[in-house]
Amino acid sequence: MRAAVVVCLATALVHVLLVFLHVAPPNPVSRQYSRQINAWVYPLFEQNWRLFAPDPESVNRRISARTLYTAPDGSTRVTGWFDLTAVDNAAVRHNPFPSHTSQNMLRRAWSSYLDTHGGDDQPRSQRALMMQQYLANIAADRLAARSGGTVERVQLRVVTVPIAAPAAAYGADPGAAAPKPAETRNLPWWKVDSHGN
Repeated sequence: MRAAVVVCLATALVHVLLVFLHVAPPNPVSRQYSRQINAWVYPLFEQNWRLFAPDPESVNRRISARTLYTAPDGSTRVTGWFDLTAVDNAAVRHNPFPSHTSQNMLRRAWSSYLDTHGGDDQPRSQRALMMQQYLANIAADRLAARSGGTVERVQLRVVTVPIAAPAAAYGADPGAAAPKPAETRNLPWWKVDSHGN
């Protein structure tokens, strides 16, 4: 019993120290151990200052996914698109205490994917590969729960619709530029590990 308490206390202290070093201004310790700090913090314990200085969304994103699987007769089949964003929105709407997962998991996974991949969908670091797998696992888990089957490959489609500025939305500025059209981005097919769903 005493050993378990000591292990829990030590783990808590290490966690607090690593998160502190992650959010603190760059210093010699955080620079020297940045790889170990990032390995502990990402993707589950990431911290930022948006609570104090929010960065409002300027676009609405609809993330959909479809799967590729092998049917019992041996043929390869592709499912229709399933709207993952609509599921998150439904879990939040009319819920006075929505979970952090329902509100942010998919959105943050996509923004982290964009930060690490850019526009060509090619991972160039271990973090990029990890974010790609994280996004694929979110989609595969949700699709497997919906269909009750095993997901072999998954593909995501992201439709980005810019949000009009308030003045443009009410017609206050007739000389304002027209809103940009929606952009659709189809990601490549990703293989999903069997343990992920």
